[in-house]
Amino acid sequence: QVQLVESGGGLVQAGGSLRLSCAASGRTFRYYVMGWFRQVPGKEREFVSAITWSGGTTDYADSVKGRFTISRDSAKNMVYLQMNSLKPGDTAVYYCAAGSTSYRSRIYYTQNEYDTWGQGTQVTVSA
Repeated sequence: QVQLVESGGGLVQAGGSLRLSCAASGRTFRYYVMGWFRQVPGKEREFVSAITWSGGTTDYADSVKGRFTISRDSAKNMVYLQMNSLKPGDTAVYYCAAGSTSYRSRIYYTQNEYDTWGQGTQVTVSA
């Protein structure tokens, strides 16, 4: 099983950018779907983005399409979430997640499909 540590969160003004990083360690990083979720107090954790273990396919929640970009560097065991044109509604704790798979084109969208979670990093977007 992999272990995940997120970094890169912070406070930014609306319209600004942040890049979140997720460092993976432990078992081979390669055969995992990687995802980003976010959660605000009182609400369920929601899907933001995911990338296949091959890196060839990505997907995004409608609310972030065109503004966020997910990528992975398997050689460095890293996953990134580039967030541009940030809005106050993007304020949340962002979590990196890994889900084991045998299929290079598989993407997961729900929390229970992911085996491992990071501790989260706070992103705050001011108006």
